[in-house]
Amino acid sequence: MESSNETLGNRFILLGLNDIPYLQAVGILSFLSMYIFTLTANVLLIIVVRINSQLQTPMYFFLSNLSIIDIGFSSTIVPKLIVITLARDKSISLLECSVQMFAHLSLGATECIILAVMAYDRYAAICKPLHYNRIMNWRFCICLAAGCWSVGLLNACIQVVYTFKLSFCGSRHLNHFFCEMPSFFRLSCQDTWFNELSMYVASCIVGLSSFLLTLLSYVHIISTVLKIQSDEGNHKAFSTCASHLTVISLYYTTVLFMYLRPHSSYSPETDKVVAIIYTAVTPMLNPIIYSMRNKDIKITIQEKVIKKLLK
Repeated sequence: MESSNETLGNRFILLGLNDIPYLQAVGILSFLSMYIFTLTANVLLIIVVRINSQLQTPMYFFLSNLSIIDIGFSSTIVPKLIVITLARDKSISLLECSVQMFAHLSLGATECIILAVMAYDRYAAICKPLHYNRIMNWRFCICLAAGCWSVGLLNACIQVVYTFKLSFCGSRHLNHFFCEMPSFFRLSCQDTWFNELSMYVASCIVGLSSFLLTLLSYVHIISTVLKIQSDEGNHKAFSTCASHLTVISLYYTTVLFMYLRPHSSYSPETDKVVAIIYTAVTPMLNPIIYSMRNKDIKITIQEKVIKKLLK
């Protein structure tokens, strides 16, 4: 083992999905198809929002940010997953690993906050419709988006620096398909309590607080909707929020499960399954969930995008 570690130097071995036969059996084509669909759907959504003047609203501005995050999230993880599943050389350099960890941490934190901001936008639209344009003005929206990205980048910087200050004197075999903090902690020969504490604090500040703010926004939204006498008004308000609630439930469930569990409950197999959901499946589903329930997006795709492609 020592000679193996010396040979690896500053490289780690990603074991990938080899120890989960039923996941590996899904095959490279499945992951490649998911990745191509994720890129296509999210790029298409960004283009549609850009070319349709009726979609130049705060909600779709934040939705475009979410699509950019999903493209980055999927591109950070899925191509490497495909490579290590196909190739004999499953190693990854320390630099590549740190870049991958930085990217997925920053994008993950940014997505948490963007989802909370989108919930606030729905709160302002439904609970304060007369003041909506004044509250969600473009300057405020741009500041909110910049704040989301800044917090995500700052969180990633702190977590990556502290993670790679650890000493890895044991096995360099990482039982995962990408570089994620909980898996790295198991490789360290140091006491990782400070790193785990830092991870929990960051998860609470970014993830849990964003979730609670989202929940608070929807408590006010549901309270306001229930006061609407019209059935048509109730249906319209609920359908506006249904897509966002679906995305929130899918994303927060997996992320909070991954980062707020006690160390003793970590399981490599469970971690991989959960990680596939929020790194590959969710970015693919987000544009479907939003576009399927939106007439403006579907009409724009049919009348402008498809017609141009057929010319």
